[in-house]
Amino acid sequence: MVHLNLGGEPLRAWHAGPEPAAAGSGPATLVASGAEPAGVAPAEIKAVLFDKDGTMSHSEPMLEALATARVFRCLEALDPQGQQQRREALEDLLRRAYGLTPAGIHPASITAVASRGHNLIATATSFAMVGLGWPEALAISEDVFARTDALHGQGSQHRPQATDGLADLLERFSAAGLRCAVISNDHEEGIHDFLAIHGFQRHFQAIWSAEHRPCKPHPDAVHGVCRELGIAAGHCALIGDANSDLRMARTAGVPVVLGYRAGWRQPPPLDPDVPQLQHWSELTVSHSHPDRGVSMGTIGSADDAIGSQPVSDSAKA
Repeated sequence: MVHLNLGGEPLRAWHAGPEPAAAGSGPATLVASGAEPAGVAPAEIKAVLFDKDGTMSHSEPMLEALATARVFRCLEALDPQGQQQRREALEDLLRRAYGLTPAGIHPASITAVASRGHNLIATATSFAMVGLGWPEALAISEDVFARTDALHGQGSQHRPQATDGLADLLERFSAAGLRCAVISNDHEEGIHDFLAIHGFQRHFQAIWSAEHRPCKPHPDAVHGVCRELGIAAGHCALIGDANSDLRMARTAGVPVVLGYRAGWRQPPPLDPDVPQLQHWSELTVSHSHPDRGVSMGTIGSADDAIGSQPVSDSAKA
């Protein structure tokens, strides 16, 4: 039997009901497989679902450079002889839409959380709000994105780095027999490249990307990646840095949901009833004594890992 603990305390499985457990109250356990200990209502956890940007990866420098370049190209595409007031209005709309602040990218912004397609629509909407017709606004936005897409992903000057302690956590999860999956609004190429660059592919048995339907934050995205894993949502935990991820997981019936806070310069504004961690070392794996007769989950074989899967040619944000 495998237990996950946060800050040395066993985690309680979240549940909806007339009397939900208060955050951090009482002892509780995450069980990878086996019988339930007496006196608690543990969730049998066999897999962990990870968000990528802001959770597994420090993506902020790359995303900030990408958003800044998009603002520049959008202003460049606007009629240079146009009114200065119109240009200033567009810049303000874009910077607020992208979440560009003096303190960095806002971790709940569209740049941080949403897909490339959602970012493109927000850009076209900003053009429309300063007076452009929708066909022109959309065409300009598509051109701007095509010209700046190279600034995203592993080819960027600001290549995303793994968050501190992630490699060790994944080793411990694999040793405990937990399967892992990435559920992200990045595209397949970005996910596969990140896992390959950092040597994480062998720890992951599935991904769910922006190409999959439905994509995050629809709860069926959780069920989709769980089908890829061959494990029901009720036996999974999810770790993410955005309320949209955490609420999605709870709606999908994921019993254990954790918020990760260390992926951005500004702490993400997470729901206060969600257990949260600042460093992966706070999340530990413990094992029950083998003579209790409880078996552990099996570790995915090399053939199950996603490292040899083909990738697409698109990118997130």
